[in-house]
Amino acid sequence: MPSNIEIKARVPNPKRFREVANELSSTRTTLKQEETFFACPKGRLKLRTFPEGIGELIYYERPDETGPKCSQYWISKTREPDTLLLTLRNALGDIGVVRKTRELFLVGQTRIHLDDVEGLGVFAELEVVMKDGQIFDDGKAIAEDLMQKLGIKETDLVDGAYIDLITEEKAINRMHPMNR
Repeated sequence: MPSNIEIKARVPNPKRFREVANELSSTRTTLKQEETFFACPKGRLKLRTFPEGIGELIYYERPDETGPKCSQYWISKTREPDTLLLTLRNALGDIGVVRKTRELFLVGQTRIHLDDVEGLGVFAELEVVMKDGQIFDDGKAIAEDLMQKLGIKETDLVDGAYIDLITEEKAINRMHPMNR
């Protein structure tokens, strides 16, 4: 099963982060993504759709903790994301949608994401794609080295998924309508 070592963090200075990521990477791609998350008994299940009319159904299991952590995932590509979305909504119910513009930088075996998440702000994700037989400590060392180079501090780290942050934000706004 595929796995990666990953971190997620708030990015206080997106311009500087982008400059450093560009220096580290020879590849940069910008993607528009919409992810619908579905209720499921364990892990997370989401359908990621792209403006080109294609999608990916992604199931992953990852602890909700700050710092480098192991994520195991399965991806199934689809050319009928709208039909799959309706099917999954009817079967499981959805818990929310995340819309983001993602800048993707490739550095060795790591995907660096600079995500502008609608309603939340700018975040970074590092995903060290693990090779067969590679151990957690190897991936963790790569992630920590990139965190240092990119200026990601421990205090910037986030422990959950974007959908968790969106759900928390909505709950706060319901409790305190003046925050809107």
